[in-house]
Amino acid sequence: MRDLVAVDALVLGRRAEVAEHDNIAPQLVSLLAPGSFAADRYRALRYRIEELRRSAGSQVFAVTSPGAGEGKTVTTLNLAGSLAQSPDLRVLVIDADLRRPRVAQYLGLTGRHDSTGLADAISDPACDLDRVVRQLKPFNLSVVPAGSRDQGFYELLNSARMETLLREARQNYDVVLIDTPPILAVPDCRLIGRSADAFLLVVAAHRTPRKIVAEALGLLEPARVIGIVFNGDDRPASGQYGYADYYGHPRERRF
Repeated sequence: MRDLVAVDALVLGRRAEVAEHDNIAPQLVSLLAPGSFAADRYRALRYRIEELRRSAGSQVFAVTSPGAGEGKTVTTLNLAGSLAQSPDLRVLVIDADLRRPRVAQYLGLTGRHDSTGLADAISDPACDLDRVVRQLKPFNLSVVPAGSRDQGFYELLNSARMETLLREARQNYDVVLIDTPPILAVPDCRLIGRSADAFLLVVAAHRTPRKIVAEALGLLEPARVIGIVFNGDDRPASGQYGYADYYGHPRERRF
């Protein structure tokens, strides 16, 4: 049975004092205000992941959405932050949305580290996973940014090298969360999903039509959809659910 979890990713609560990462987006309440009510709501997702680890041995979870602007990256990072509060749990976030990466931006990593990431590790067989992992201190969290690539996304994600890197991630981490592209826009999520144990589908509450949600679910194996996250985003939908913006006129988006 799918869990229906209501999450308000627009809460801009008081930010904690984290000197090393003062550019972290305020929406990431699980990192900045872990004791807040907003962070508690992500613990419902954390509980579901922990139960699946114990009962089914699940490790790799792909987070997607029907379209863009529905809050999947914020959900991925807040869930990761909630899981990382367990000091013995090794948590990795992988930004596999190579077309419109947002993980590094939300974490304030842009401009502070080199630009290598997942795309570079896939392209270079000599580059192992450890070389592109960023340790997010003082948090108990590791991150693989998307890296630098402006074309050939399908070929990268469809490669045996991608599967090799995810096997390496399984060996080195207890939980791996993959931020994937929207499932209706491009086939990337389904490519990544071949190596994932389960999916979380993030839906913009009060905005995404049920027909679109049903269409997205129809592209996923029902048994592997472990949750539908209703994200509190009341903005009106834009043309083609925003992801088409990548192909001509990308716009800045806030969740």
